[in-house]
Amino acid sequence: MLLVDSQSKAKILVVDDEPNICHILETRLKMVGYEVSTAADGLEGLKTFGEVNPDLVILDLMLPQLDGYGVCEKLRSRTSIPILMLSAIDEVSQKVACLQMGADDYMVKPFSPKELIARIGCLLRRRVGKAQDRGQDIPASQLVIAGDLRIDSNRRKVFRGNEQIRLTELELSLLEVLVENAGKPIDRNEILKHIWGYTPERLSETRVVDVHISRLRCKIEADPENPELILTCRGTGYMFQRLKG
Repeated sequence: MLLVDSQSKAKILVVDDEPNICHILETRLKMVGYEVSTAADGLEGLKTFGEVNPDLVILDLMLPQLDGYGVCEKLRSRTSIPILMLSAIDEVSQKVACLQMGADDYMVKPFSPKELIARIGCLLRRRVGKAQDRGQDIPASQLVIAGDLRIDSNRRKVFRGNEQIRLTELELSLLEVLVENAGKPIDRNEILKHIWGYTPERLSETRVVDVHISRLRCKIEADPENPELILTCRGTGYMFQRLKG
């Protein structure tokens, strides 16, 4: 369980077969107060995940035994915690594939440890803040209804009719940002900065937004190919439909 009294007490699992990468990450993350566990291959990573129950996973793409794709897919079937992928491959198609598999973010090796820690902090802060809100009374303003979709942002749950839709923490945060600005176009750069905590240096970096929007549409839209809730604003970004009354 995430320790909400201090973000720095969160537990992080690093899965990477390069000993120097594991050593650097373990040292840097412990310096800023995180609890760190490591694993050298995909199968060991899954085993360690079950043992330590981390709050965030840093996952290398090219792993022995079971690669990052396989690990990510298996983790996503059982948890919604943030997954940050690492890879030496700097190709848009590779990034898109990882994000479609369920990763929350993607960084290319070699990377700046300082930037990595900043991205980790951003992903964890959203979990900490929302965890502190749970268990409180639900103000009417926290319930949003759009068609047959019901969004309970205080309890971090989304329903279609009486059926709950399973979303990751990041997908919930993305949906909340869109709903909070319903009827207003939001630029991709603004979404990236707000959710992922950094401003893109290259246009290709905004693909992370597009992929997560696509995943979110597949879960909440009746027809993802013809969305009625999350609309594309050509040349700008995205907009949640204007809410009535």
